[in-house]
Amino acid sequence: MKKILLLMTTISAFGQNNIHYPQTQKGTVTDNYFGTIVPDPYRWLEDDRSSETAAWVKAQNELTFNYLKQIPFRETIKTRMEQLWNYEKESAPFKEGNYTYYYKNDGLQNQSVLWRKGEKGKEEIFLDPNTFSNDATTSLGEISFSKDGSLVAYSISEGGSDWRKVIIINAVTKQKIDETLIDVKFSGLSWIGSKGFYYSSYEKPNGSELSAKTDEHKLYFHAIGTKQKEDKVIFGESQKRRYVGGNVTEDDRYLVITAANSTYGNELYIQDLTKNNSSLVTVVTDFESDNNIIDNQGETLFIETDWEAPNKRIVTVSVKNPAPENWKNFIPETENVLSISTGGGYFFAHYMQDAVSVVEQYNVRGSKIRTVELTDLGTASGFSTKKKENSLYYTFTNYTTPGTIYKLNMVSGESVLYRKSKADFQSEQYATKQVFYTSKDGTQVPMMIIHKKGLQLDGKNPTILYGYGGFNISLTPNFSIANAVWMENGGVFAVPNLRGGGEYGKKWHDAGTQLLKQNVFDDFIAAAEYLISKKYTSSSYLAIRGGSNGGLLVGAVMTQRPNLMQVALPAVGVLDMLRYHTFTAGAGWAYDYGTAQDSNQMFDYLKGYSPVHNVKLGVQYPATLITTGDHDDRVVPAHSFKFAAELQDKQTGNNPTLIRIDVKAGHGAGKSVAATIEENVDIQAFTLYNMGLKNLPNKN
Repeated sequence: MKKILLLMTTISAFGQNNIHYPQTQKGTVTDNYFGTIVPDPYRWLEDDRSSETAAWVKAQNELTFNYLKQIPFRETIKTRMEQLWNYEKESAPFKEGNYTYYYKNDGLQNQSVLWRKGEKGKEEIFLDPNTFSNDATTSLGEISFSKDGSLVAYSISEGGSDWRKVIIINAVTKQKIDETLIDVKFSGLSWIGSKGFYYSSYEKPNGSELSAKTDEHKLYFHAIGTKQKEDKVIFGESQKRRYVGGNVTEDDRYLVITAANSTYGNELYIQDLTKNNSSLVTVVTDFESDNNIIDNQGETLFIETDWEAPNKRIVTVSVKNPAPENWKNFIPETENVLSISTGGGYFFAHYMQDAVSVVEQYNVRGSKIRTVELTDLGTASGFSTKKKENSLYYTFTNYTTPGTIYKLNMVSGESVLYRKSKADFQSEQYATKQVFYTSKDGTQVPMMIIHKKGLQLDGKNPTILYGYGGFNISLTPNFSIANAVWMENGGVFAVPNLRGGGEYGKKWHDAGTQLLKQNVFDDFIAAAEYLISKKYTSSSYLAIRGGSNGGLLVGAVMTQRPNLMQVALPAVGVLDMLRYHTFTAGAGWAYDYGTAQDSNQMFDYLKGYSPVHNVKLGVQYPATLITTGDHDDRVVPAHSFKFAAELQDKQTGNNPTLIRIDVKAGHGAGKSVAATIEENVDIQAFTLYNMGLKNLPNKN
């Protein structure tokens, strides 16, 4: 392997970026897809634990951080980011046993701390993830209490990995009571009584490669007081599935199992836990719809489904004959997408109307009691508690309203303010507008545009266009401290609800998948063109941003329309569309993407937009800051590594292509506050600097 050498980087006047990139060795690896030979010169970067890759990462980071630290206003942005971030934050409380638990962060703590309050009102720290490691790279994941609240199992992630350890303690004494479970991945933790709990995992691959494929998920039962090697496989031994989950109903009567081979569509099974050695009963036998048992009243099951209801509905059925042909509507499908939660013996139907929350409360007979009164247009979340409770807590937020917690009396319907955010942000100084614009094929797409009031529509406003567009995931209004800093500095933040997402149900999702994936990119391009046409911004002041599937979105759009934007910010992106399914659990994303092995047509389509394969020699691409984590075992960093190498090798002009690689970090979950602030500061400084700003805009 040729030595990787970092030469130099200097910044003089804007537009004169004298960057000498690390030399990246090109290999001779090729692949044959239906007779088409495709070179993969940077295949060696897939070996994420090799010394050569480590040297490349070190050289790229030296280049990137040397560049970023020379931006004149970077420290000013950091000071304000830390100042705005530094306020006490507290989650909605929840009850377990004789205690009330809640998460709290004093402002700049790297990880939020789980506190609790006893019956006498005494407050104490229950779990402090800041003590899990010296460098704040170990985070608290799933936490689950036994039904009586006496025991708790919680998972931790080290270095941002999706592989977790599970620790079991006595909830009263906080003393560890069992051995630590290891190599747990993509798992809930669901107790039956205090006997033990169900969890899911894969066989951990041999070797040290982060990217090794994990394909067969299994559901296990861990009995308290036994060794993990004795844990019984409940599902997945003979049935090979990529994703398996299990949870126990609140009355401890049934085990519910979901099984899937992709991120959409699942089988559904149920087991009666009150009978010894009872067999699994099949509820749904195919992968053609999304289904989940959300509650039960004795032998009556309540199921959330999109079978024959693209926007979802709630049905009931007897456990004795649970097949879909016996389902009866409980809450019928409407024109708006439904998600459901339960509490106090009620059902809370959460609808999205153009990506904005509407919440309706139903009783066990399926009669609507009321529409919950929200204070504004935005996102309401929570609405979940145990059946015995009379009140619950929910959180409301939007792009200009920091998360505010309310307490709802489920009997009277009265909501009262429980905790107002202490963020030092003047919401009344900002405006939010929802517009509908026309995409390439005539489809109307909604977009939120947020900025400081009094904005001059002169085409010179720094603008971040943020998108996702995939996996049935919806982008709903949510407050972000980083975005608040961006807008304080005169920036515009815009979020379109692209096809491929879940904002308008299954049809909207499917319209952005596989051979229709280009619709997502066209929707994003049309959003950019709308902002430019209305003079919110111009190409010289436009940045596009997205993470994971949104990183693919940015990579595809910047290679298809490199002159449309000035800055591109792909984060932890899926960027090699010919090989994504060969890493970790990537094959499970095929419902959205298809794979290059499916057919010649699918291969051609994927190759036609795959960012790694569409970087052209001699093209001036926008200033690009790629971000990833060296321990990302979901979207492996090789995607970002290859894309950076291609851009650095082939582009022309003065726009920089840099890659910022967080060390001991994964796909994003559990990242410390300090690391999150540093990343957002670097992104905003890079963006504004490459839009030509020498100083921050006047805030007044």
